Amino acid sequence: MALVLGLATACGGSSGGGGEGGGGTTTKGDDGAPQVTITPADGSGKARPDQGVTVTAAGGKLGDVSVKLKGADVPGALSADKTKWRSTWTLQPGASYQVSATATSDKGKSTTAKSVFRTTRATALTRVNNVVPSQNETVGTGMPVFVQFNKAVPEKAKPAIERAIEISSTTPTEGAWRWLSAGESFNGLPSVVFRPKHPWKPHQTVTVKVHYAGLKIGANVFGDRDVTQTFKVGDSHVININAKTHRLVVKKNGRVVRNWGVSLGSGGDVQRDGVDHLLTTSGVHLTMDHVRLERMRPPGKKKGDPGWYDEKVPWATRISNSGEYIHQNMDDPSCLGNRNCSHGCVRSPANDAQWFFHWSYRGDLVTITGTKRSLQWTNGWGYWQLPFSQWASGSALGKPITTTQA
Repeated sequence: MALVLGLATACGGSSGGGGEGGGGTTTKGDDGAPQVTITPADGSGKARPDQGVTVTAAGGKLGDVSVKLKGADVPGALSADKTKWRSTWTLQPGASYQVSATATSDKGKSTTAKSVFRTTRATALTRVNNVVPSQNETVGTGMPVFVQFNKAVPEKAKPAIERAIEISSTTPTEGAWRWLSAGESFNGLPSVVFRPKHPWKPHQTVTVKVHYAGLKIGANVFGDRDVTQTFKVGDSHVININAKTHRLVVKKNGRVVRNWGVSLGSGGDVQRDGVDHLLTTSGVHLTMDHVRLERMRPPGKKKGDPGWYDEKVPWATRISNSGEYIHQNMDDPSCLGNRNCSHGCVRSPANDAQWFFHWSYRGDLVTITGTKRSLQWTNGWGYWQLPFSQWASGSALGKPITTTQA
């Protein structure tokens, strides 16, 4: 709420009035006193939440402006000339608001106006389904931010949604939003995703506020509720894996803390899609989820097909959607550090796989080199595969942003 110290008031009469659409209520003071207009009007029953609250003064300057929702202040800003106040965000559908405003003329005469109104209850079927990372989660420096929806977002609504997402961090960070269709999303949910231009600085807090309530999503239907999520960026974890030297090297905050011999994909299984599914993908991956015991089967095959397997593998840390994990070796131990003989995953000694499982965050950067298969940017969280300028071109607003300082 924008609040300017109040002045003595002298209430006058009002003109204008309520109604279903919103309109405005104008209050006129005594001779020489300012005129104050509040929109939506007093008594409105179906005010449009996307229009917010506006208070204007004619013949004077605004002093006290109070807008309340369930006793809490609604944020807003006063114009430089103090003749107009406007709410910062859209309003909640189906909610009751109380507005009080005072304006004073140069001669000291004051007018106070009030409005009590309710917004329409018409909410869109398109809703915010999920925000990733989870509340209070500690993540790696490569972690993207996902705002996910239960269904496709209308193109006309995307710019307003993007403008309504407030992201702050301890260290201001340049990045960009990109809209993903259900087919591009890692879990099939349409999403808008924030990726930093460079990895997050470690040891900071990030807050995402999606001011979705009241946004116009379709014809006369509006976003249902706001969503806020706060997470932490932990230590810098950087993992490099070389398919030719068969080594995995782990760095924490720039220092090597562990390394071990691995075995990557052997190759030799080109399927109808033209892809050799037994090759590990080269590129910048991110750790995704951790599964204590993962059931693994080959994609595109069924029981009885050549190359079929069905195994339960421990200490599995996912790094893509195409079935790649860093996990415990369950086969010939002589492969580790010497040759690539896996089905596409990064096989590791049992102690190292278990240590990595517990040590790593979601969003840690894992760079794999030395194979003939490239990681596609839509494979899991392969977003660092895109140059930043190309990533930013997927924004509905067409430009990068910098997070505000938390």
